[in-house]
Order: sequence, then C-alpha cells, then structure tokens
Amino acid sequence: MSVLLYVLAELFLAQSTLSGLMSAVAFAAATSVVTAAALLLSAVAAARTGSGPLTPTRIRTAIRDRELRTAFLAQRDPDAQGRRRPRAPGRPLLTAA
Repeated sequence: MSVLLYVLAELFLAQSTLSGLMSAVAFAAATSVVTAAALLLSAVAAARTGSGPLTPTRIRTAIRDRELRTAFLAQRDPDAQGRRRPRAPGRPLLTAA
C-alpha cells in the first residue's frame, strides 16, 4: 500500500505548477493521517480482544508445566549415618534484666 501512495505522490509532484505541489502535499498529509488512524484502531481492537476466559484444559496444562519445573528436594534424615544427634533442649539461661 505504501508503494502505491509513493507512486501517487510522485505523480502529483511531477506537475510543475504550484497547485499540483500543494495538492501533493495535502494528499501526503491526508494519507499519513489515515494510516496513523488505521494503526491506532487496529491496536485498540487487538487490545480489546484479549485471550478470553481460561479453559480447564489451559489450567491443567499450566499446572502440569509448573509441576515439571518444580524441583524435588529430599528431606534430610536426622538419624542418618554420620549425623550428630540434635541437642536436647536444656534449662533456659537466666539473662540479666
């Protein structure tokens, strides 16, 4: 589309009269305004459509993907070979007031 606009502008600019030049400038300004408005409307339309409500299939897939990304860390065994026994809680120490 921009090639067509360029060719039309060149045709208008090929005219050597002042009115031809003014009409070419007006045409270029009008096409740029129309193009900007079309881009703005398409952006607004794209933003309004959104992704819609979440389906149960998408929710299940998201849960499954999160499950695959989650690392499994085994709990430490406090009674394993080589581990020291935890200290028993003692009497609370008196502290200075």
